[in-house]
Amino acid sequence: MADFLLVHGSCHGAWCWRDTIPALNALGHTVRAIDLPGCGDDKTAQADVTLEQCGAAVLAASSSETIVVGHSWGGYPISQAAETNPNGIRGLIFLCAYIPINGLSMVDMRKRAKRHPILPAVVMQPDKISMTIDPELAPGLFYNDCSKDIIDYAVPRLGKQALKPQRTPIKITKRYHSKAKAYIRCLKDQTIPPEYQEEMVKDWPTDRVFEMSTSHSPFFSNPSGLAQLLTKIAEAM
Repeated sequence: MADFLLVHGSCHGAWCWRDTIPALNALGHTVRAIDLPGCGDDKTAQADVTLEQCGAAVLAASSSETIVVGHSWGGYPISQAAETNPNGIRGLIFLCAYIPINGLSMVDMRKRAKRHPILPAVVMQPDKISMTIDPELAPGLFYNDCSKDIIDYAVPRLGKQALKPQRTPIKITKRYHSKAKAYIRCLKDQTIPPEYQEEMVKDWPTDRVFEMSTSHSPFFSNPSGLAQLLTKIAEAM
């Protein structure tokens, strides 16, 4: 069985893995989720959050046997962790996440897509340090295949997202590239366009790319299916 660390995306927190953690536990895995700096219950000031801090938070919760799953923006912190200490984790799984390119920030990566469905929902805070998501648009953006109960649980928990780490270009080398990786595309994603997810992995081996017929939030809409797929990927890592 595997040891998993689950890393959330923008404006989310460890809370978003509520249903996936017991699904993985039921399959015999050890699993935990963290709040990245400035998110969820973490009290780091938004102005102080850095990409390096986010990567350090991932490493602090990992070991050399840990498979780290990064959702959406979470693809950058997990990559930063692998670059900082490749021996500190076993492998990376990108869940409908941005895959970093050396020298580009997450914002740079988002701009490379031909469609940007998240932009109408972004609410810039007056200080320009962070942003939030319009709660009226969040269900269609993140949870378009989720039940009302899940939407009622998730939307009020969406919080501020520090912008500095997402605007910071990442530096990745053979340290990052040395780690085993897999990607899960979400075919009904209304946040990161599915066709852009396909483009990001166009040069990856086909046996490292998987699909789920879900929204941007398979951890809510199909947690058992996600747990089974993570198990399959882990067995091959």
